[in-house]
Amino acid sequence: MKAYVYTKYGPPDVLQLREIEKPEPKDNEIRVKVFVTTVTVADIRTRSFTIPRSVWLPARFALGLRKPRKAILGMELAGEVEAVGKDVKRFRRGDQVFAATLVGFGAYAEYKCLREDGAVAIKPSNITYEEAAAIPIGARTALHYLRKANLQSGQKALIYGASGSVGTYAVQLAKHFGAHVTGVCSSANVEMVKSLGADEVIDYTKEDFSARGGTYDLVFDAVNKSSFAACMKSLKTNGVYINVTQPLPDLRMLWTQITSKKKLILGQNSPETAEALDYLKALVEAGRLKVVIDRAYTFDKMIEAHQYVDQGHKKGNVVVTVQA
Repeated sequence: MKAYVYTKYGPPDVLQLREIEKPEPKDNEIRVKVFVTTVTVADIRTRSFTIPRSVWLPARFALGLRKPRKAILGMELAGEVEAVGKDVKRFRRGDQVFAATLVGFGAYAEYKCLREDGAVAIKPSNITYEEAAAIPIGARTALHYLRKANLQSGQKALIYGASGSVGTYAVQLAKHFGAHVTGVCSSANVEMVKSLGADEVIDYTKEDFSARGGTYDLVFDAVNKSSFAACMKSLKTNGVYINVTQPLPDLRMLWTQITSKKKLILGQNSPETAEALDYLKALVEAGRLKVVIDRAYTFDKMIEAHQYVDQGHKKGNVVVTVQA
């Protein structure tokens, strides 16, 4: 089978399309014929080893000291079950599925084996494989942190980075939970964020959200590009601050945790579960959750897809068709 392999950290051209052995499923695994995968920020950071300094050393041990420990990237996929292990009960050949592969990577290949009890579920019936592939990381991450914050109906939530993958899902899920949602994004994305259900949208190129004077029960930074001071200024006394990409608190955050009643939730890896995928599937099928796709590439254009996401301005998700 064909797969993109990388043997060193670096720019997009470290990815090489190679022919490798097709995997065989274990007794408790399914083998998925991968139709679509994505290029996520997690793929970019892993490929280039652009890791926060606070976790640089443990990340190096986890991902590989001198070279990548796992040679095939790819954090999410959608496809069809082609083979099942003898102990598999949940799936059968021909099932249309979508899955998160953040733990083991490996979606940049024509076939991927997954544990039956892992983060894999039947694909929503009313969307394409391209859309389904773009759900497992961004939507699941937004869902995990909003649940952790215990966002309630009637509360006010501000989503910074509302036009990215996690942000577009966070806007919609916060609305689903009954919150009044304010999105923050650039001029080019204002109308798109409004179309996702945001009650208000602030264009950060024209206005500082913290200068409005209002306060929020939840400030959700999906891209780690907002000012922490501005977020704290805009957060209620007992409010919750979420930063999905900062794994450890800096000194300002530690001081805030010590001296205030504000709760800070930082970006540790959210658990991969089939339950979360099933929950999101139900929302999609009910018309309560939409997938935003910025660009779509063919498998031979994987390097171009990485080059585009490297620029840091994607809207929603970037998908790659592996095979039809």
